[in-house]
Amino acid sequence: MQQKIRWGILGLGSIAHSFIKDLLLVNDAELTAVASRNINKAIEFSTQYNSKYAFGSYEELFKCEEVDVIYIATPHSFHADIAIEAMNFKKHILCEKPMGVNLAEVTKMINTAHENGVFLMEALWSRFNPTIQKVKELIDDDVIGDVRYIHADFAFPALHRDEENRLLNPNLAGGSLLDIGIYPVFLSYLLLGKPENILASSKMYKTGIEMQTSMVFDYAEAQAILYSGLNSKSKMEAEISGTKGAIFLDPQWHHAQGYTLEIEGNKTHFDLPTTGKGYFYEINEVHLCLRENKLESNLWNHQNSRDLIELLDSIRAKTNVKFPFEK
Repeated sequence: MQQKIRWGILGLGSIAHSFIKDLLLVNDAELTAVASRNINKAIEFSTQYNSKYAFGSYEELFKCEEVDVIYIATPHSFHADIAIEAMNFKKHILCEKPMGVNLAEVTKMINTAHENGVFLMEALWSRFNPTIQKVKELIDDDVIGDVRYIHADFAFPALHRDEENRLLNPNLAGGSLLDIGIYPVFLSYLLLGKPENILASSKMYKTGIEMQTSMVFDYAEAQAILYSGLNSKSKMEAEISGTKGAIFLDPQWHHAQGYTLEIEGNKTHFDLPTTGKGYFYEINEVHLCLRENKLESNLWNHQNSRDLIELLDSIRAKTNVKFPFEK
């Protein structure tokens, strides 16, 4: 591996802008190339962030020998095909969540990574957030006892957007669940694992996407109440309650800047501000893995991505949410 790890960025929307701003804060990272099917967009993006190359096709990026790892930030429905093609060119991949839109896609992606001996990780940035890492540690250390209840929500108004917008377009795997519902589902899975049973209900929008979904994850001795929506705002809070105490993540909890610990009625707040917006930590995890020649992360591995998409598939099956491109 080079002294600096050389990145290519593909899918030049708002998430890519946020990601690159954090990438530039990582000392051993170098933005080498950006790619768009619109060369003018690629040139504009490249000029703004001073990348060495601007490509007008994805294949040019895949063939660029000066790129070590590619970050994929396209709409969900393109993740699998793009990642698989890139990995067949022996590129390491950080792919925005959800890694694929269903288990079949995620399985193909992981198999392709193994076949080519390349690193692949789902860009579930919340897993690497310092607050969430600390909360996981506190729970593993039995600080709040056995977890019996989790609440997590994530909602914001988006129905005013153009119907071709990725959130509202079923052809782009739009809807609340895969875009933001994935966060509450992830938190419950991280802390309690896979539930024994799932209850779920969705409301649909005129474009064919689900615009809000409520979920209950039922465990042997616990329940998680989870919610995502695009038709209103929520506080975006998360609470984890155990037999000895409770933890409250600062809103917006998926990139929390701290948490409150309550034990025997006494509350203490802890600040854990992120560097940049918070993508900084998943980038560092990628670098650590690449420098140690790992093909997957210990913090968020391939099985974790499989499990997460299985949960999302189960929720969609229960709420009859299917995308037009799924056979």
